[in-house]
Formats: sequence, structure tokens, C-alpha cells
Amino acid sequence: MRKTFPFLLAILFLNAAVVVAQDDDVVRVNSDLVVLNITVTDKAGQYVKGLKLSDFKIYEDGVEVKPNMVSSFSLQESPYAAVILLDSSGSMEARFSMARSAAIRFLDGLRPEDVAAVYKFDTKVERVQEFSGGRDLAPMAYTIHAKGMTTLNDAIVEAAKTLAERPEPRKAILVLSDGMDTFSKASSEKAVESALAVGANIYAVDMSALEIAGTTTRQSAAQLKSFAEKTGGRFVATPGGPALRDAFAGIANELSQQYTISYRPVNTNRDGKWRKLEVKVSHEDLTVRTRKGYRIGKR
Repeated sequence: MRKTFPFLLAILFLNAAVVVAQDDDVVRVNSDLVVLNITVTDKAGQYVKGLKLSDFKIYEDGVEVKPNMVSSFSLQESPYAAVILLDSSGSMEARFSMARSAAIRFLDGLRPEDVAAVYKFDTKVERVQEFSGGRDLAPMAYTIHAKGMTTLNDAIVEAAKTLAERPEPRKAILVLSDGMDTFSKASSEKAVESALAVGANIYAVDMSALEIAGTTTRQSAAQLKSFAEKTGGRFVATPGGPALRDAFAGIANELSQQYTISYRPVNTNRDGKWRKLEVKVSHEDLTVRTRKGYRIGKR
């Protein structure tokens, strides 16, 4: 399988193209393949290896994807590209150093073939570090001062745009934030669609758990959880400290152990309509996480 992976990857990216629609600031898919990155865990929360393609069933709008429609299936630990989004708005002043420490922990988990970029977002979204396999944060990350509003949705859209240019078969957006969006041009729906278009899972770490629960805190957590669930990622509510760092180390581990399946769409109409996805495995005691759907943009 490892010997054939470069060939499969070449097929994948010869047949799939991602374009960015500048008119409404949403990344849309213009692709002949649908790529699913799938996390499978058992009752104890441990990652399950050794499954075969025949163990999976994929449904698109309720219609099963037949085996002859599948273009590739990878068992091996494929490389991934990740964008870390650090909330640097004013409310993060007391906890930004913890967020930075968690980002470092994630970078420590990169394998030689993995890459990550780092962005900060407050009133505007700004790149802190280009994609790199390095395990150190750029010096700029240590000069950031928390201030301004929160452009979370815009940050996710920007992350999706930069991931659209990456060749890695697995993509992820990691968000560390303590509050709801207060200043974005993009809506939360556009943010989710942008991530889905490039096949990126959103891993959302809710740092508002450090506060006494209130209405705003619950709304923030609900929004972050929605981002994670819709894209097949994971939501983490953490009190900070070692638990926060361990959560990021766990995310890096998960990204290295996903299954990747690419298939040709059941519905080939390029109408921009939402296609609902469901993935099941043959073992009832296993849990599956992947994105909930996609759209195919018009040529």
C-alpha cells in the first residue's frame, strides 16, 4: 500500500481541483472526486486500525456509493496540512499564553511529512507562520498582544483558502477561542462551507470553559461545537493547563490515524446544491466521524 500511495495521490489531485470564489468569499469545490477523511474509534475512544474498504458504507443523499465508484482507499498514516487559528482578541488577554503553549504542543506532534501554518485573529486575520514542518513557533508569535474584536468566521475562511493550495490528502483547521464572532464579514455558514469545500476537519477548543458559565459562554461553546460536528472534527472544552496541551497532542495523533476514501459523486450535476453524507462501518460498536456533506460548484 505504501508503494502505491504516491500513484493514488497523483490520481486524486489530477482529478480534483479546488477554486476560491471571490464574489462571496467562500471556498467552493469544483471536483470530480469527493474526499473523506474518516476517524473511527471504539467504545474506549481508541483509534481503530485494520479496517478494509468493505467495512465502510458511504451514503450520499441516502443513495449508497458503490465500490466501483471508489477511486482510492488509504490505510496508511497519510501526511496532513493544518492551520492553527489563535484567537488574539481582547478577551483572550489572560489566556493567550496558554493558547500559544497548546499550539507548540501540537507542532511537537508533527511528523516529518506533516506541515502546519499559524494565524492569529482579532479585528483582522493575520498570518503568523507559513506552512512548515518545523516544531518551533515563529518569533512573531511571542510578540502578539490580545486586543480588538473577534473575526472567527473570517479566520476559518482564510484558513480554508490557504489549505486549498496544499497537496496533502488530509487537512485540518484548529481553533482556539473563548468567544463568539463579533466582527467577521463572513457568516458561520460560509465558514463551514469553506472548510467542507477543501475537506478540512475543524477541531475547536473552547477556552471560555475557563470562565463561569453564562449565556455568552454557552453560545460560544455551541458555535464551536457546531463547526466541529459539521466538518467531522472534534470539540474540546478544556480548563486549560496540561489538559489543554494534551488535547492538542491528541488532535495531532488523530490526524495521523484517519482513513481516507475518495469516490466519484453519485449526483454529478454541478448545481451547487448541498449533498448530505453519511458513513457507516460494519461494526456497530464503533464510532465514525467525518464531514456531513459537500457542494459541487458550477464550472
